[in-house]
Amino acid sequence: MAAIHKMDKNKGLDLILHTPGGNVAATESLVDYLRSWFGTNVRAIVPQIALSAGTMISLSCEKIIMGKHSSLGPIDPQLRGVPAHGVIEEFEQAKKEVSQNQNSMFIWQPIIAKYTPTLIGECQKAIQWSKEMTEQWLETGMFRNDPNKKLKIDKIVAEMADHAVTKAHARHISIEKAKQLGLDIIALEDDDKLQDAVLSVHHTCIHTLSATPAIKIIENHSGVAFVSAIERK
Repeated sequence: MAAIHKMDKNKGLDLILHTPGGNVAATESLVDYLRSWFGTNVRAIVPQIALSAGTMISLSCEKIIMGKHSSLGPIDPQLRGVPAHGVIEEFEQAKKEVSQNQNSMFIWQPIIAKYTPTLIGECQKAIQWSKEMTEQWLETGMFRNDPNKKLKIDKIVAEMADHAVTKAHARHISIEKAKQLGLDIIALEDDDKLQDAVLSVHHTCIHTLSATPAIKIIENHSGVAFVSAIERK
């Protein structure tokens, strides 16, 4: 809010993202807030990585600018550091094996016993929530004027949100793969001036994070910033 306050809404927003991701609820709030200011006139610029929730934010934008070295990632949700899809797959496998062979219960019991009450339901809801949000953002943003938007959105979400397809939550999706999925991607290398500006900001950010106690930086073009830091001993 501090960084966006007093910005010109009519100019839209170039949002430079470098993040490993975060909470789904926080992601929804962030996108809702950005859209309340700029509508869908937002371009996501990914100089290096925008994974997980960072990818979801990128998919809410009108266009995504990526370099040859940039990566998006799967949007399958994580609960307490564990892939929600993985929990569901494991539970379904346990049910199948136990129904076929009762003796396998002794193998699966200590594994399933580690699940907390309601975990399966939470995983199912988190998966559905992430998919529905992303579909809605793509439909009202990047593909709002595309007559074939449903087919394109279904393909994108099916591949990016399915743990069985992506294999790992940390898997990187390159600019070429993102284009193959049908996303509206602009190559950062196509504009030398923009590339130089973006990488200058990115490198400055990375140096700040590595050389100071800062762990989160949100800053606008006017120098208004919000910085979180930890005390280093």
